[in-house]
Amino acid sequence: MHAHDDLADLLPDIPSLQACLADAGYLAEPGLATALFCAVRLPQPLLLEGEAGVGKTQSAKALAEILQTPLIRLQCFEGIDAAEALYEWNYPRQLLGIRVAEARGNDVAETTLFGREYLIERPLLQAIEHPGPRPAVLLIDEVDRADEEFEAFLFELLAESAVTIPEIGTLRAHHKPIVILTSNRTRDLHDALKRRCLYHWIDYPSLEHATEIVRMRVPEAKATLVSEIAAAVARLRTLDVQKPPGIAEAIDWVHAAVLLGVQQLDADSVQRTLGAVLKYREDHEVAHEAGLAWVAGA
Repeated sequence: MHAHDDLADLLPDIPSLQACLADAGYLAEPGLATALFCAVRLPQPLLLEGEAGVGKTQSAKALAEILQTPLIRLQCFEGIDAAEALYEWNYPRQLLGIRVAEARGNDVAETTLFGREYLIERPLLQAIEHPGPRPAVLLIDEVDRADEEFEAFLFELLAESAVTIPEIGTLRAHHKPIVILTSNRTRDLHDALKRRCLYHWIDYPSLEHATEIVRMRVPEAKATLVSEIAAAVARLRTLDVQKPPGIAEAIDWVHAAVLLGVQQLDADSVQRTLGAVLKYREDHEVAHEAGLAWVAGA
């Protein structure tokens, strides 16, 4: 059975994908489920944008889990290049090969030194070379942190599911990876990159949806406490804070509250656990100015 047919049987429609994601602990709203479905079944790279903490990275992890295939993650950063993303040569092993050849009185051809046995695969090449049977999920995380040169470097991979290594040639995927790119939109991405991708913006979830997500991720917490913290997170997002809290922070807050034995959110418990949800001193000051009782919903 071809991988495409296998994926069609596993995920015949969007409700099936939503149900599988829910079983993996990820509640996807219909728009995101549709985008992920198209990314898997077309297949076509998917660019997910949204504020930090809304579940972009987690969606790729959940997708790899339900497909029972490796999640290969490339964390982008300023100055990232091919050596970190695609491949590099194993220089110590090459040097050892030269010394062994010299000790035996043999000449070493350059083509020998730059063969596959001396190649160290980084995430992009690992995804291209994944043997299957299902395609790997390639997560290119926070692509907005990389520079425009790196974006251009990604074009061949996104368009052709192939990479070119000058010493070896072009390597094409036998199983096209399912590519998920995420961006916190710290800068605008190039139009040429976006043209190669499907697109979905993940917004902050509604209060009801956020409560469902947190309840699923922290099942040991009291339902009332989860509801109170989800509502408190929504209130904090209305303040002029540097980093509005997302669903990830809500989950952290509930974990902290459960650990400390908090039964009900009030000004005192907010004071003790605020570091789980707000990560800047200035944001703490803003919350105190608004009133911790107000944050708690009193």
